[in-house]
Amino acid sequence: MPLPSRPRRLLVLATDNWPARAYLAVVGLSAAAMFVVPESPVAASSFMLTAPLSFLGAVLPFGPGTEGPAQALAVGFWAVWLLLCALVNAAVVGALVKRSATATAPKTTAPASPTRTRTRTRTRTLLAPAVDNWLARGYLALVAAALTFFLYAVYVSPDPGFAAVWPVMATAPLGMLAFFVLIPVEFTSLAWLNPPLFIAATALCGLGNAVLLGRLVHRLRAPEAHPAT
Repeated sequence: MPLPSRPRRLLVLATDNWPARAYLAVVGLSAAAMFVVPESPVAASSFMLTAPLSFLGAVLPFGPGTEGPAQALAVGFWAVWLLLCALVNAAVVGALVKRSATATAPKTTAPASPTRTRTRTRTRTLLAPAVDNWLARGYLALVAAALTFFLYAVYVSPDPGFAAVWPVMATAPLGMLAFFVLIPVEFTSLAWLNPPLFIAATALCGLGNAVLLGRLVHRLRAPEAHPAT
């Protein structure tokens, strides 16, 4: 029996378990809120729920607010892009929930090893999906570019402006937590620690997102388990 195509497997991961379907339902409700209560803060939640991929549309010169003949085309493109972002995120959720065939395979008993060695092995295994595929590596390169721009804006440019927006957008939704890391030192004499702490927090959030993307890639590549006949 031939393996299903990767787009089909992506769709299956995004719809064949209740956490992924619940996520899609929440995204659908937030998108509907944009038409029912467009002035409400809830209307913008669909961008946050589908981050970080949805934020890539911010660099385009057109969007839902485009005026003129291209308005319908811009809105249609935005709707398709939002749907694709939601499906990818839902597939990530599905890949985390669904156990792979290798996870259920019996494990051989390995010789006892020192605690430090086991910890290093587990850490490498956990972080491997962030660097062993082109999608995760490309995402990490995007995060590195955003952090490089932030460093330039803070330490070189005379006007940093809103430079922190780009790393947060690149690492959302986990990147939003970076602001909470800065709260303890915001109003103290250690305010100079804000940039290093922000960089460290967003880098960790980006690494977490890369691990999730890598696990999705692994799940799409893995052959489906079929019962023996």
